[in-house]
Amino acid sequence: MPEFLYKRILLKLSGESLAGPKKYGLSEEVLNQLSEELKEVMKSGIQLGIVVGGGNIFRGLKAAGRGMARVPADHMGMLATVINAVALQNYLENAGVQTRVLSAITVDEIAEPYIRRRAIRHLEKGRIVIFAAGTGNPFFTSDTAAALRASEIGAEALVKGTRVDGIYDKDPEKHEDAKILKNVTFSKILETDIRVMDLTAITFCKDNCIPVRVFNMTKPGNLLKLLWGEDIGSIATN
Repeated sequence: MPEFLYKRILLKLSGESLAGPKKYGLSEEVLNQLSEELKEVMKSGIQLGIVVGGGNIFRGLKAAGRGMARVPADHMGMLATVINAVALQNYLENAGVQTRVLSAITVDEIAEPYIRRRAIRHLEKGRIVIFAAGTGNPFFTSDTAAALRASEIGAEALVKGTRVDGIYDKDPEKHEDAKILKNVTFSKILETDIRVMDLTAITFCKDNCIPVRVFNMTKPGNLLKLLWGEDIGSIATN
């Protein structure tokens, strides 16, 4: 049996990916399907951390553009990620997967506080660790939180699940002539402003030599195929 590409990864999930086709709220079908797939990943022995976004509930940057001050808007966005993390934890545990939610903001009755050593210990014990509330600071996206947590826990890759098949030269949901880029450097992304993650996150991954793999999470089985080494999605490296 071939070995998996990585022993420890950080999976970044957008809030929209949890909403399914309706793009708002939470989809029971998506959460059930995702939980079963992540259960198979855990059976393989891979250590898995997850950072969830909150755009399916509230997006701070958009609210700030509509007249709300950026700091409280971002705080509301952090709370939205906590809601998503607790929902995902519930479905994972219903599937029989041990899970812990660690939050960058204090919500003691709901989640454990984020402590790096505690997160690593949970991973070593075979638990999925869901990181909520971003970095705990305004002005930073959940993409940047994913890059930060991947570095802190020693993840061998940041794997980003999206609605498209990889990294494109422009938004494939808006441009029919968009071309997929199977392999691309961080420098190329920064030079051409390719929309993979925000530029702070890309710079962080570049500086810390964390490869970023982008794939279509809506296709069942894709994550395991990627981890087995199949030609799924795109990869960005130094």
